[in-house]
Amino acid sequence: MLIKNVKVYTEEKTFQDGEIAIENGRFVKDFPAGGKVIDGGGCYAIPGLIDLHFHGCKGFDFCDGTEEAIAEIARYEAAVGVTGIAPATMTLPVEELLHILSTAASYKETAKEENPKGAELLGINMEGPFISAKKKGAQDARHILACRVDTCREFLKASQGLVKFIGIAPEENAQATEFIRQMKGQVHISLAHTNADYDTAMAAFASGADHVVHLYNAMPAFTHRAPGVVGATADSPHVRAELICDGVHIHPSVVRATFRMIDEDRLLLISDSMRATGMPNGRYTLGGLEVEVLGNRASLVKGGALAGSVTNLMDCMKIAVQKMRLPLETAVACATMQPAKALGVYESRGSLTPGKAADLVLLTRDLKTQLVIKDGKEITV
Repeated sequence: MLIKNVKVYTEEKTFQDGEIAIENGRFVKDFPAGGKVIDGGGCYAIPGLIDLHFHGCKGFDFCDGTEEAIAEIARYEAAVGVTGIAPATMTLPVEELLHILSTAASYKETAKEENPKGAELLGINMEGPFISAKKKGAQDARHILACRVDTCREFLKASQGLVKFIGIAPEENAQATEFIRQMKGQVHISLAHTNADYDTAMAAFASGADHVVHLYNAMPAFTHRAPGVVGATADSPHVRAELICDGVHIHPSVVRATFRMIDEDRLLLISDSMRATGMPNGRYTLGGLEVEVLGNRASLVKGGALAGSVTNLMDCMKIAVQKMRLPLETAVACATMQPAKALGVYESRGSLTPGKAADLVLLTRDLKTQLVIKDGKEITV
């Protein structure tokens, strides 16, 4: 396959006029003889997006704990141009989480053959249960636990290595520092749903934590005398942070300020989308709690806290560009290259480099999705 007449997104985060060759599901340097030729019509050619924190879509949730749910989620995500996924778990009983993780591992074994047009399951992002009740947001406080090495190892074993991030609230456990030191070589430790102050967050980062779940949300506010987790993230060059750019969770001005404060190579666009994404207004559930969805806002019926988003990552990226005024080149990197690096899969995905899996999206000049290709195969948009 040859896609000609496109603006190709490069590893240097620029667009260059050119063409893209694909053979046997991978990008290649030279056009394969006799291959299909597609005229890209001057579209932007970008890597398939990678969402490393979301919960579900189209009426399904990753925590439903079924292979059917994962397959349906993966098909929807690929169809909108999100070709790689790392769904997030909620704060649930340990036995239920173990079942969800083992189900995902089982799905992964056969997904290539049974769900070839679904987004690639690249990992799992565990948002709970080691969090703070004070910043629980839409998490169920009844199932919050102190972080324990043995429980964490059970999670990793059940997922057969799929768990890439484990969230903790370091202020909630005197053993948090030791937990981070013991587990940091096996999984990325995130600060998630935490009430940690600046010093506590800095101590966690110094011990080896290197990721922050949805910056600004479910954590202390960033103020001039109490910079909290946000300030600690800015001061810790090895730490990556997620941003929900759905137009609801963070004000556009704050998003722009964050990109001035923190290097863009450390920022990751996520959707945090829940099962109502791609569905009509109504009542749904998230982590066992009832959620009311109206327009682009999802909130708990009881208490009114934000309960994830109803915007997929492709639309979040477009919002970041069109409404928040981020450069397209920056937004693309934060939804493709950076997540791939955070997940440890950049050698095989996340850019249009020859040798990598041929995951690609064509966007028109006004950012409408024109074509999605997953592993070299066209997907109906």
